[in-house]
Amino acid sequence: MTSESGRRLELGPLGRRLFAAFAVVALSSVALLTAAALVGTDRGISTAQQADRQRIADRTAAAAGAAYRRAGGWSAADLGPTRTLADGAGAVLTLWDADGAVILSTAASSDDTGHDSDMPGAGHGMGHGAATASGRSASADVVSGGSTVGSVRLNFPYGSGTTGRNIAWGWVGGAAVAALALALGVSWYVTRRLTAPVVRIARTARALAAGDHTARARVDAPGELGDLSRAFDSMADDVTHAEQARRRLSADVAHELRTPLAALQAGLEELRDGYDTPSPARLAALHDQTLRLGRVVGDLAELSEAESARLSLNTAPVELAHLVRHAVTDREAELRAAGLTVRTRIATEPLPVHADADRIHQALGNLLSNAARYCRPGDTVTVTASTEGDAVLVEVTDDGPGIPAGELPHVFDRLWRGSAARNRSGGSGIGLAVVKELITAHGGTVTALSEPAAGTRIVIRLPRDGAARPSDDRLTHL
Repeated sequence: MTSESGRRLELGPLGRRLFAAFAVVALSSVALLTAAALVGTDRGISTAQQADRQRIADRTAAAAGAAYRRAGGWSAADLGPTRTLADGAGAVLTLWDADGAVILSTAASSDDTGHDSDMPGAGHGMGHGAATASGRSASADVVSGGSTVGSVRLNFPYGSGTTGRNIAWGWVGGAAVAALALALGVSWYVTRRLTAPVVRIARTARALAAGDHTARARVDAPGELGDLSRAFDSMADDVTHAEQARRRLSADVAHELRTPLAALQAGLEELRDGYDTPSPARLAALHDQTLRLGRVVGDLAELSEAESARLSLNTAPVELAHLVRHAVTDREAELRAAGLTVRTRIATEPLPVHADADRIHQALGNLLSNAARYCRPGDTVTVTASTEGDAVLVEVTDDGPGIPAGELPHVFDRLWRGSAARNRSGGSGIGLAVVKELITAHGGTVTALSEPAAGTRIVIRLPRDGAARPSDDRLTHL
C-alpha cells in the first residue's frame, strides 16, 4: 500500500521537468505581480497621504485667514484654532506674514521644524494650495479679502502614514504567498494529470514486453492522452490476437502436415518391413499423401507471398474484363470436371483498374477453384463484372449449399475450414485468405454473402482507374 502511494506521488523525469517549468512560470508571474502591486500600492498610498496633508494645510490656512480677518491683522489674531488643527494632524506648523516674517512656529528648535532660513520665500507667493517639494510637508497661502496676507507650512514627521503602508504591504505579501502556494499546487496537479497516463502506458508496455499479454493501460484521461491510451490498448489487443493467431496457425500447420506425414511414414514402414507389397494401388495412395503434403506447403508459401504482395505489386493500367475472361477460361475445365455450369456476365463498358494483373488473376482463380471444390454437381457458378460509382465489382455467385451464418465471418481466416469443408479432402483453408490479402493489397475489399441452402456470393470491389486501358501485352503473360 505504501509503495503504491509512493508510486502515485512519483513524477518521474518528464514530470519533474514539467513541474519545474510550471514552478518557474508561477514564481516569475507571482514575483512580477507582487512587485507591481507593491509599487502601485506605495504610490497610491503616497498620493493619498499627500492629498490629505494638502487638505490639512488648506484648512489650517483658512483658519489663520479667519483669525486675521476677525482681528484686523496678525498682532491681535487668535491663532489657537490654527495651532489646534496642526497639532491634531501631528505636524509642525510655521506661519509667515506677507513679508515673510514668522508669526507662529510650533517647532521646538530649528532642527525640528525641518526648514531653513529661506523657507518663508519658499512658502510665500506659491499660490493657494501649492505643495512643497518634500513629500512630508504641505504649504498653503493665507488669503483674506481676496489678498494673500501670509502662508502656512506643515511639516509632518518621518514615519507618518507608515501604518497604512505596512498593512497594505502585509496583505500584498500574504496574497503573494497564497498565490504562489496555489500555483505550485495546481502545477503539481496538472503535472500529475499529464504524466500519470504516460507513466502508466510505459509501465504497461514494459509488462507486455515481459510477456504479460493481459496488461492494459485503461487510462481514463481527456483529449489526446485518452486517445493515446485507447490506441495503445487497442494495439495491445491486436498484438494479443496476432499472437493467438500465430499460435493457432502453428498448431493448424502442424496438424495439416502431421496427417499426410504420418500416413506416408506408416505406409513406407509397412513396405520396408514387408507387411505390404508395393502394388500400384498402394504406391498411388502414398503418392496422394505426398501430393497433399506438397499442396499444404504450397498453400502456405502462397499465403506468405500474398501477405507481402503490398511490397511486390507490379501495378499497371489493365482492363478487368479481360482478366475475368482469362481467369474463367483457365478454370473452366476444373469447374466442368466438378459438374458445374459456368456463366459470365461482363459489362460492355470499360472496366479500368490500376493493378497487378497476375495477382488479380490469382485471386479470381482461387475463388473459382473454391467454388469447384465445395459446390455440388449440377450447381451453377456465375461470374459478373460491372461498375458501381468509382469502383469496379467482380462477383462470383453459386447456388450451392451456402455457408452457415455462424461460419460466414471466418471464411477469410487463414487455415479455417467450415463444417462442410472438414468432410472433404484437398482444402487447407488458405485459398480465401490469399484472396483477401491480394485484394486488400490493391486497396480493395472482398466480402462474402451467403445463406444456408441459398448459395454463396463473393464480391470483390476495386478502385476504378479512369486512366487505365486494356493491356494485351500484360495479359499474354497470364
